[in-house]
Amino acid sequence: MTTPTPVRIYDSLQKQKVAFSPLVPGKVSMYLCGPTPYAAAHIGHAYSAICFDLIRRGLIFLGYDVTFVRNVTDVDDKIIKAAAETGEDPLALSARFADAYNADMARFAVMAPDIEPRVSTHIDPIIKITERLIERGKAYAVDGDVYFSVASFPTYGKLSGQSIDELEAGARIAVDDRKRAPADFALWKAAKPGEPSWPSPWGLGRPGWHIECSAMCWSHLGETFDIHGGGKDLIFPHHENEIAQSQGAFGDDSFARLWVHNGFLNFEGVKMSKSLGNVFGCGEIANAVGAEALRFFLVSHHYRSPIDFEITEVRDAAGTPVGVRFPGLEAADRRLEYFYVTLDRIDGFVAAGGDGGDGAVVPGADRLLDDARAALADDFNAPVTIAAMGEAAKLANKLLDEGKGVAKDVRRRSLARLGR
Repeated sequence: MTTPTPVRIYDSLQKQKVAFSPLVPGKVSMYLCGPTPYAAAHIGHAYSAICFDLIRRGLIFLGYDVTFVRNVTDVDDKIIKAAAETGEDPLALSARFADAYNADMARFAVMAPDIEPRVSTHIDPIIKITERLIERGKAYAVDGDVYFSVASFPTYGKLSGQSIDELEAGARIAVDDRKRAPADFALWKAAKPGEPSWPSPWGLGRPGWHIECSAMCWSHLGETFDIHGGGKDLIFPHHENEIAQSQGAFGDDSFARLWVHNGFLNFEGVKMSKSLGNVFGCGEIANAVGAEALRFFLVSHHYRSPIDFEITEVRDAAGTPVGVRFPGLEAADRRLEYFYVTLDRIDGFVAAGGDGGDGAVVPGADRLLDDARAALADDFNAPVTIAAMGEAAKLANKLLDEGKGVAKDVRRRSLARLGR
């Protein structure tokens, strides 16, 4: 068995890169907050999925066996609202958009998760964790609702860097006077007409948002696992509340050992979101430029960095707008074409005369491959990896076009190595 390459990963909790040591040597357990499917997916959703697909594939490439869980939040206020507007059953609506989301992600070459749990099939573990929190004095029931007591968890705010006092002050607007403190949040919500509901010890109701992911993590990865991922917009309150619930139920050393978050995809400096109306659908972009070009464009940036999505208006001779262009995606498409043409040339050359067997290669061939691997092992630094790939392609084309002064077997060996 090959020993996995050591990896350093930026942990949002420790606010620094750390040497990654999985719970089980060589095996990685990983949970990603997936979609809340109430409408068609946009490229902001694709960005998060592609970032964590890069991380997952990177770990596999570096020798790790990865168990990847990505949930579907099919019980949510937004889904209920959208279903009420269309007259559709909320679970049917979310199932329809979840299928569309998976089809979009497949188009962007995102690997399907090993496990894809849905909230609606995890009501029992949600209730069990909620009961455990009540038993441990971390939560309380009132009028069919159950709330987590933020005051019962002294380290609340450690992920986001916010203090309980600051949160209490900011939560006093329209506070529910049934709560012990303004920042307390719902674990279970009493049933309302027209909403999906399930029986519980507190009456008919449905889970709160945050407890859903805690329960699905516990169900499929246990009390403690390696990596929890999501967008930076989920750090607070969602991931902060997940930590409080899960560690409140299972102990301070439980739950995710590393927290990994991708950056925002911005349009004109503002985060893309449905609520702001500055989004582009996955299909719209894929049809305009190509799904592969979008993926390559996104992974050409470090996963933690924000990306400004550039759009240029196209006008006809009379100055009338006739469409838009995506300069960054067009450049990515050209770069991809260069790589593919280079690989085709290498394959043709090697196929015609063999790979040269074992032995020496030209200076730089092995170093460039090592550089690419090292960058991937350094917090999945894809931009540096891609830069090394570019240098490798440049060297390969030079060997193909000239090759003067290089022995034939060394030339073939070098090209075979570069074309891996």
